[in-house]
Amino acid sequence: MQKQMRLFFLVGLALLLAACASTQTKSGKISDYSSVRVSGSVSRDFERSLEYLAEQDYASAIELLQSVVEREQRLPAPYINLGIAHYKSGNEAKAEEAFLKALALDEKHPVATNELAVLYRKQGRFAEARKIYVNALAENPEYLPLIKNLGILCDLYLQDLQCALAQFEQYVQLEPEDRDVTIWLADIQRRAGK
Repeated sequence: MQKQMRLFFLVGLALLLAACASTQTKSGKISDYSSVRVSGSVSRDFERSLEYLAEQDYASAIELLQSVVEREQRLPAPYINLGIAHYKSGNEAKAEEAFLKALALDEKHPVATNELAVLYRKQGRFAEARKIYVNALAENPEYLPLIKNLGILCDLYLQDLQCALAQFEQYVQLEPEDRDVTIWLADIQRRAGK
């Protein structure tokens, strides 16, 4: 739960670091979200939606985030949190739609790609999930949730011990204090005969 809270607040930070003018690429997409100026009411509502998510009041979070995305469509963070709230409410179709909208804004966003891949894994769409993880890790090679979740997919769902071993070894190198993953790594090494 503490890691999930940290995720909500880190995603929120991307929106709240609003500064001067926005920077757009040739495609018209924003390349630096910290430079996007948003209204005070959008920021306040987004902040409040984070509180609703933390309180597991997903219906209120969805209502408020829907209002936020109606007023501000340039940032992926509200769509990601909307997807998380829909998923927690049991509406996987709306969760997928929200994650895909976030990825339409930033196709390399590590949180959005991770959340969509987790959703696909839970739906049994393993090949799609793996493709998303692999592509996202090419862009964000040290983003721990992607590494960990690809390892879980490879181990538990695909029975690809070599893939799982590679992911968990990399994860433990970057986060040696994570006891759970250290235990998983030892188990995979034992099963792989290493």
